[in-house]
Amino acid sequence: MVTALIKSLSILTKPIREAQWSNGQSTQTSLVLALQRNLSELRESMSAGEELEEARRLLEEVRRDSTWFCSDANDLTWCFVQECLLLLLCLARHLNRLVEAFNQIPAAPNPATPEAAPPLPPDVLSVAQQKTLGAVLQFVVTLGLCPYLAPGVGVALGLRSAFGAAVEGAVRHDVAPTGERRLLITANVLLEVSALSSLATPVFTRHLGDIMAALCQLAYRPQRPEGDSTKSNKGLTVEERKTCKEALHSLLGKVYQPIVIKELLVLQGGPKQGSSGSRGGCPGGGGKALSQAPPWLRRLCGQLLSDRLMQPQGVQAVVRAILEGTGGGDSDWRKCDAVAKILAACPQQSLSAECYYSQVCPQVLELLHFKDKLTAQQFQRVATRAAFIMVQDRPEFAQRFLLFPLLSPLRRCAQGTGDDLSQDAVEEWELTRCIEDVYKICVVGNNPSEVLLKALADVYSTLFNLFCFTKQNVSHLRTSCQEILLWCLSHSERSASLLLLKRLCGLLGEVGGVRHGFQFSPGSEGGARLTVRELNSDEDDALYEKVSGEQWRVQCLVQLLEEMKDSDLPGEFFLLLLQDLTAVAAEQDEVEQEVNTSSMTLLELEQHLLGRAGGHGQRLALLQALAIMCEGLPHTQLLCKPTQVVGFIASMLQRACVSLERGTDSPVESQTLSMGIGLVATLLSGAAELTADDYSSMTALLPHLEQISQQHQEPVIQELASDLRATIATHGAYRPTTVPKTAGQHSTAHSLTQPAGHSSNSLPARPQVPSQSISHPKHTTDPSVTPKVKDFQTAGRIPNPGISEALRSKAFSECLLEACDLDVPTRAVALRSLTRSIRDGDEEALRNKEKLLTLFLENLEHEDSFVYLSAIQGLAVLADSFPEQILQRLLGEYQTGATVGPPKRERSLETRLKVGEVLMRACRAMGDLAPHYGRPLIGVFLSGTRDKDSSVRASSLSNLGELCQRLNFSLGPLAQELSMCLTALIKTDREAEVRRAAVHVIALVLRGLSDKTTQVLGDVLSELYRALKGVVRSDPDDVAVLHAQLALEELDDIMRRSIFPQQKLEKKIVVLP
Repeated sequence: MVTALIKSLSILTKPIREAQWSNGQSTQTSLVLALQRNLSELRESMSAGEELEEARRLLEEVRRDSTWFCSDANDLTWCFVQECLLLLLCLARHLNRLVEAFNQIPAAPNPATPEAAPPLPPDVLSVAQQKTLGAVLQFVVTLGLCPYLAPGVGVALGLRSAFGAAVEGAVRHDVAPTGERRLLITANVLLEVSALSSLATPVFTRHLGDIMAALCQLAYRPQRPEGDSTKSNKGLTVEERKTCKEALHSLLGKVYQPIVIKELLVLQGGPKQGSSGSRGGCPGGGGKALSQAPPWLRRLCGQLLSDRLMQPQGVQAVVRAILEGTGGGDSDWRKCDAVAKILAACPQQSLSAECYYSQVCPQVLELLHFKDKLTAQQFQRVATRAAFIMVQDRPEFAQRFLLFPLLSPLRRCAQGTGDDLSQDAVEEWELTRCIEDVYKICVVGNNPSEVLLKALADVYSTLFNLFCFTKQNVSHLRTSCQEILLWCLSHSERSASLLLLKRLCGLLGEVGGVRHGFQFSPGSEGGARLTVRELNSDEDDALYEKVSGEQWRVQCLVQLLEEMKDSDLPGEFFLLLLQDLTAVAAEQDEVEQEVNTSSMTLLELEQHLLGRAGGHGQRLALLQALAIMCEGLPHTQLLCKPTQVVGFIASMLQRACVSLERGTDSPVESQTLSMGIGLVATLLSGAAELTADDYSSMTALLPHLEQISQQHQEPVIQELASDLRATIATHGAYRPTTVPKTAGQHSTAHSLTQPAGHSSNSLPARPQVPSQSISHPKHTTDPSVTPKVKDFQTAGRIPNPGISEALRSKAFSECLLEACDLDVPTRAVALRSLTRSIRDGDEEALRNKEKLLTLFLENLEHEDSFVYLSAIQGLAVLADSFPEQILQRLLGEYQTGATVGPPKRERSLETRLKVGEVLMRACRAMGDLAPHYGRPLIGVFLSGTRDKDSSVRASSLSNLGELCQRLNFSLGPLAQELSMCLTALIKTDREAEVRRAAVHVIALVLRGLSDKTTQVLGDVLSELYRALKGVVRSDPDDVAVLHAQLALEELDDIMRRSIFPQQKLEKKIVVLP
């Protein structure tokens, strides 16, 4: 039956032969003749043969049941459409019966072939049958639907193809039934046919827009006035229009929403001003312009589109409808911007703006959560742009329905207390999604606004606490948190950013950010979650945890500022802290009045003590912030602009003025005044090119210089301050000789007393680096060789040609004397200066290498780590410069534990281990010369493994590992001895640290030899493998087991590369003799 019906349909849609087109007839006439011939051929086929007998009987049955069928129609095209509709109904009814029978009797599974596919449903059509069905549907829509659409409703046939004009001419509108009735009949039959899923696909995939246009016209087109009630213009009944409305809304609800939205956009027609558009390109494509739709249809499509938008997943459907099929590029960006504007604008059909945004804003946030790469990128563009427009145009609704849900997890982290443990903590997925969404909207979208920055400022402390937590752990949220924090600091107003930084440092009270009793904990997927904090009963531990947490927060803040390399914010914040420090120094000058506590109540006394403690806490927090900033940030970032340098000098001079008013003269205050005046003199002497703006900024120094010139006790300082004030006031026109002279003395003194790279312990001494590296103007008159401010760092490491040889020799002698000074910082700095002299090849230092060797060895016994580490570094540099002489002396000291030269005396165990550290650094510095100088070292290290002290044995093994991994093939003759030593220590030594060191030596040797392992250690490899396996199986020390596992992994990688070498695609060219 299905085959017969499909054959009948194929007869109706038989194409016109080319011979009929070439008879000189018009296209319209040829079309009518072809339709008439196909109708006649169908009737003859059904009445003549038995093949179509069943189809004929079913057709007659359907014809009798169809009340709309008109047997006396005078329009040939409508007769053709009626036959097609009847055959489609026959096919739909027959397939429906087959499907019902198929569903009533389920197919029994075949036990012989359980993997066989289930039987196909009977309504499945072949490819050829689907092609025939598609042709019939195209005829039905073209002849029975489109010609009866009102102008502007849908896409006219003339805009689709040239053949469409011929079709419109072949249709007769002056005969019964009317056009509205024909349109209703065709639409109803197509909807009835599409009730079967197998027939709905070809109907809706190609003709959905035409069916929607027909239903819109039938249901919503205004009725014509009664005076124009001609036969051809009679409308539909109220019931019929109601049925069409219901059918339209049912169709819109069950079809894929992006397709529905595309078709509604097409039905809305072209713009009023005649801009171009197209059917496929209404979402995107090129073609002829769409005609303007009538006003009732535009209003209807707007209402329907608003309904689609405000329903669940409506925003996603709108975005998909417009962006699906785009491949990126400029047009993609423009479309994303257009969609965002549509989403951000409240439609006129909406009940209220509040209702609209309450439904749309959550869906906009959902656009950020897609995983597909291309889809996620497009949806993210739309979401970020829509969020920005909403925040800008409707801030009150954006704050309530967009930003509040967006930042809700971070708000929940800070709100409430931990007293009620029943409160829900913030889960990991919530925090992760929140951080990712904020990153996409703020950092990727990069459209700062006041409302958005204000909302972020409310949760900034929580976000910063989360960032500090991620810095202590491995978390994928670290980078996102850091970028969000930097974005907020960069785009906020400078005063707000500085206030925010002070609050994070704890200078404005409690930092907050996480509610009391809760803390961030690692999540199972690399994120973070908010959990209840375990109470610490020990007060000392709780205090230590609090203090260390505050210090860690300040360190994280400094690391955050370090990333702002192109911003002035770190320098301005540093100057703000210096101003606060000056205010603290001024407060200390005020003598606290004695308070009579006897007359206070307990509450008043408690408040008084808490106030004093809070003030001390603020001062400590300020000093801590300054200290960490001076240690963590380079001076080029703290003082990157001349105005900041001037601000720094002003803060120093202000502190000096406070000291003058107080009448004290401490070394720190004297050094502060000396540094400030020296920096001013250096700037004014020509070390840096000063502009008129720089001189204008330096006018802030005039009151302080005037106060110093009047109140300082030294006449020289008074005169110098007066001269500097005159130079600044005249913008350099008047420059006394004392200014360049002071600048030269200041630079020379600092270059001799403080080596490059060393900073003083006091807080203001950190920014001395610029003054150290400014050259001496008195030695040159050429302005072209005057160093600039940007050359401060490099100039500090270049030897100054202005310093004479005698002066350099004097400096070396002073360093030797200071290396024996009792003051620890002085001694350590002198040792590092001598080390630098050896590294730089200073002739005076190289001539006195024996003195330096003795000096470094003696300082090894010093108890302060700053001193003996400087001595270790100096000995390592000496051994690298003179390996043959120095290494022999060090080996003797290490092997015997006593001094080599006279007088003989025993070294302590700690000193012997420090010599071992020197030898290890020397081994690392040997490089390719290790096989040459390593022979005597190996003997000493192997003998050291038999020492009675376990620390010496472990030190010898550590040095042995560092040396052996650099010997390469030179290790071959010593492989047996090395293997026996290591395996014996692993099996017999009782000390865990010695066994650890022995196993670690094997790992270092394997790592150093790499692919050469099988050649160098081929004879002992199996012994080493068995020793490592024995450690893994039976050694009680967990650390030794871990080292053995790492060594086995190294060995496994080596053997895999040896057995399965990497395949290389290469060509070998061989020259034949």
